Amino acid sequence: MSWFSHPKLPAPVQAYVDATPKRIGGKRPVEDLHFLVIDAETTGFNVQTDKILSIAAIHTEHGQILLGRSKSWLVFQDHVAVNEAVRVHGILPSDTKNGQPESQVMEELLPELHGTILVGHHVGFDAALLDVALYRRFGIHLRNPILDTASLAMQAIDAFARTGYANQRPPSLDEVCAHCGIAMMDRHTAAGDAYTTAELFLLLCARLRQRKKRAIVAGDLPLTSV
Repeated sequence: MSWFSHPKLPAPVQAYVDATPKRIGGKRPVEDLHFLVIDAETTGFNVQTDKILSIAAIHTEHGQILLGRSKSWLVFQDHVAVNEAVRVHGILPSDTKNGQPESQVMEELLPELHGTILVGHHVGFDAALLDVALYRRFGIHLRNPILDTASLAMQAIDAFARTGYANQRPPSLDEVCAHCGIAMMDRHTAAGDAYTTAELFLLLCARLRQRKKRAIVAGDLPLTSV
């Protein structure tokens, strides 16, 4: 084996790598892109030490929510403490004992990630935990571009526009949904928050189209990476 050769990836992992470019051409129409809205409930708020307890994924394409392809998982984790995070989402240690092993969840989630842009509200933390879980299971990092609907709201809605003040915080999901008249579904559950965020994402794209008075392209979106 060459000093510079890399171990061959398992076929499902290689398929994900091949199907998922890290960057999206700025001129690609948003209508032609495939988005995956995610939300995760976790053991806490530290990327280095906390893990995913539940995760939901909802596809959107051509301006529509593909409910038939939505999926959610409860994840088994050992030694879940009853802390502030658990008090928010209500997933107790007795619940997660009935979940699937994290490795199995990652195997089922991986095909859903193919070629998508990950969307979520304050999605950076969820994406970072997902990155750690993918590395733990497959030895690869998350490749998908990510889009935070909080940042998109700051572009699309005047009430949340950036002010230039260093201490300005991005709006919460509750704040943006209240402003837009979106009823929140099953708040602080992965499936409920993912569906609410999917609705919000499509509305924000429509608002951005109105603002720019043209079809929007990938370069109009605040895309980042893990």
